[in-house]
Amino acid sequence: MRIAFDTGGTFTDCVYLRNGRIQILKIPSTPGNPAEAISIALAQILRNNGEVRPLDLACGTTVGTNALLQRQGGRVALVTTAGFEDVLEIGRQARTKLYNLFVKKQPPLVPRERRFGLRERLDSEGRALLSPSPKEIARTVRAVVRSGAESVAVCFLFSFINPENERRIASALSKAGLQVSASHEILPEHREFERTSTTVVNAYLVPVMSKYLAEIERCAAAHSRQNLKSSFHSSIRKTGARVRIMQSSGGILSARAAAREPVRTILSGPAGGILGAQYVAELAGVERIITFDMGGTSTDVALLERGRSGALATTSETIVSDIPVAVPMLDIHTVGAGGGSIARYDRAGALRVGPESAGADPGPICYGRGEKPAVTDANLILGRIPEAGLLGGAFRLDIARAREFMDREKGSAASVEKFAQGIVDVANAVMEKAIRVISVERGHDPRDYTLVAFGGAGALHACDLASALDIPRVLVPRIPGALSALGILRADVAKDLSRTVRLEIRGATDARAALDREFSKLQRDGFKQMLREGFAGNSVRIERALDMRYSGQSYELMVPYARDYVRAFHSAHEQRYGYADRARPCEVVNVRARFTGRTPKPAIPKLERSGPSARRSLISQSQAWFAGRRQATSTYAREKLLAGNRIAGPALVMEYSATTLIPPGWTGRVDVYGNILLERRP
Repeated sequence: MRIAFDTGGTFTDCVYLRNGRIQILKIPSTPGNPAEAISIALAQILRNNGEVRPLDLACGTTVGTNALLQRQGGRVALVTTAGFEDVLEIGRQARTKLYNLFVKKQPPLVPRERRFGLRERLDSEGRALLSPSPKEIARTVRAVVRSGAESVAVCFLFSFINPENERRIASALSKAGLQVSASHEILPEHREFERTSTTVVNAYLVPVMSKYLAEIERCAAAHSRQNLKSSFHSSIRKTGARVRIMQSSGGILSARAAAREPVRTILSGPAGGILGAQYVAELAGVERIITFDMGGTSTDVALLERGRSGALATTSETIVSDIPVAVPMLDIHTVGAGGGSIARYDRAGALRVGPESAGADPGPICYGRGEKPAVTDANLILGRIPEAGLLGGAFRLDIARAREFMDREKGSAASVEKFAQGIVDVANAVMEKAIRVISVERGHDPRDYTLVAFGGAGALHACDLASALDIPRVLVPRIPGALSALGILRADVAKDLSRTVRLEIRGATDARAALDREFSKLQRDGFKQMLREGFAGNSVRIERALDMRYSGQSYELMVPYARDYVRAFHSAHEQRYGYADRARPCEVVNVRARFTGRTPKPAIPKLERSGPSARRSLISQSQAWFAGRRQATSTYAREKLLAGNRIAGPALVMEYSATTLIPPGWTGRVDVYGNILLERRP
């Protein structure tokens, strides 16, 4: 039985197949132990479906992200080339706030007393200038053990060319019982600071993610009625369960591999949302989309050019909690604005929303425990969330309590409703800015795109954002509150490999033989890793790409490796920066290969066709606030909508996983796959 989980800050979403149909389940997250929510959900799913084995689980997780944000990773040490122990402190010397003379950087993940230099040295061609002696290696291992570290990052100068010295010290550290992350395995690319930073992040997350993944596998094994004493590295044959984890790059990999390289899972959940949005956009026949995933804690946005048929845009320049992470990730921009984002007045009296969140515990005021106003409370006060509650009425909301506490916090606002409208407006402004970052600031016109809104709160705010950005259409997919979990369930197994080559290119055919040789090396390694994931060579799809720049530049753009890759680079440079110098020599810095093994894909079924009238799905009439005044608002049950139905705003469309708001002046049309396409009336 295949089940996908997306663990969020407020809810844990589950998607699975029952009698060939997609089913969803949402339960409150358990921030203290995220695996507990998965165990509770599994018990409920299996109780409703009888004994099913074996289990095949795919999980999106925020465990790695939260460990970085809250600085709750493992006790990590760094072993590097002697004299370079302070590279984490020095960094790029970039000021996050240029004119703030008192800005303070967060301390590095590895304190100075746990950074150790090994006397070794390679030159820029990878030739050994100084090889570490066995005595020197033994001395360093003893020092690391005495430091009390449980995990070690190893990163030497130019080890991406010649990893021999890293292999020797990594082997000695492993024999001493330490978990080791070596840079030539995690990120064999140039730029020492980013390579060191990424390797340290991996080592920092290994203890946390290993424990979390072990708990998930034990839980899956228990529910599979198999050997409860099986270890974390047991095979599916022994446990009756297989656990895979969503990567930030849009593919899944085995729990064993994720435990070794947890740095690849930092944007795990949001990546599933991108895959889900790509799928529903293809069903709706939409090619250019901006994804808008608003959950309980944050909002994630991304831009996709060609729907499901096109390659997903990735980046290797992500910064998480002020720390560079250079492994490939989907190009997602995240801001701290979600349904649980807390509203407050700052010292100057200005209303602020987020990034602090009420999360699942205590949650917004209307959940019954929180006491600080959140975006969900504001939407409830404005009549944009039905008082019947969430999850089909199973999760009740206390509007009287929300009104009481918000009245205490409203400050200078004339009424609770105006305070609530202010909260929604500020949250919208934060999310609008995020969409501008991934569109306007990168040379894309939002008017050429469709906004795909999902997450528990996305469809409540989508039309307001579309109006502010002149986006002509909004697409609200079926099961919007669990679309990320659906994307995870549809994800393929994938491995991303890369290598620095530094080749100068003067013509379209120049250096092609050298590039083919480098890709052959990646291909041999990639096939071995995919075989361990259960995919033989003929079943593996390979996508090749290049990191390119003009000679003399400092940073690169990634383009597909094809016959016209030089022309593709010039076009990409012109798109991003507004110009291209086609007479200037180019340089290939890194070669990249993505190896993919396809998995079964659950499909959203078609709906029965009907006429434009949606009267059969009408539930009730209520009052909601728009532009400072109350208006009569119709509420519809989404599960009763049929293809061809139309709904004129103002209206609410209720379903188990989310609520869709159709404001005045907007009309919704249901397509054959159950998507609601919202457009402004002329």
